[in-house]
Amino acid sequence: MQKAILATKVGMTQIFNEDGVLTPVTVLQAGPCVVTQVKTVENDGYSAVQVGFGDIREKLVNKPKKGHFAKAGVANKRYLREFRFDNAEEYTVGQEIKVDIFTEGDKIDATAKSKGKGFQGAIKRHGQSRGPMTHGSKFHRHAGSNGAASDPSKVFKGKKMPGHMGAVRVTIQNLEIVRVDAENNVILVKGAVPGPKKSMVMIREAVKAN
Repeated sequence: MQKAILATKVGMTQIFNEDGVLTPVTVLQAGPCVVTQVKTVENDGYSAVQVGFGDIREKLVNKPKKGHFAKAGVANKRYLREFRFDNAEEYTVGQEIKVDIFTEGDKIDATAKSKGKGFQGAIKRHGQSRGPMTHGSKFHRHAGSNGAASDPSKVFKGKKMPGHMGAVRVTIQNLEIVRVDAENNVILVKGAVPGPKKSMVMIREAVKAN
């Protein structure tokens, strides 16, 4: 991996190209990120670059992180993430990673925490079918049978049942960058990106790009 950056989701809009074709896009406020630590094979057992993103008040940072940021000589940051760059040794502490590392047409993978949907039934959560709604049927949106009776006398693990839905780490692959605004640190990505507005999104170059 050569390119990656952290961003916050602003929302969705639509743009038109020169031919008048409408494209739905997600607006991401990407970077600038600052390198807070460069990990090496000799010291840490692997090679990676740790970056910080998003300013935060000092009272909201605990002592270990304050010391970490002070050692790096950077301002307090809200988010810390590591990237396994192929050229990690070329980065230095305090270096900024800006949105201009990406260009229009790049393929990316976007990772974020999906919207939480609370407790949901089997129909919404797993796409199961409902029962008859008429003729005295008492089976409408129930999950149905959970399993056999005396044998095996239990419900197997992994059974699709009602429960908590959403609020999990999701990665959408092979999204296309439609526009890059380096002056305002904004990326426009074609289509939808996981997570609610103001959530943190991790953008990396696509691992399965054609």
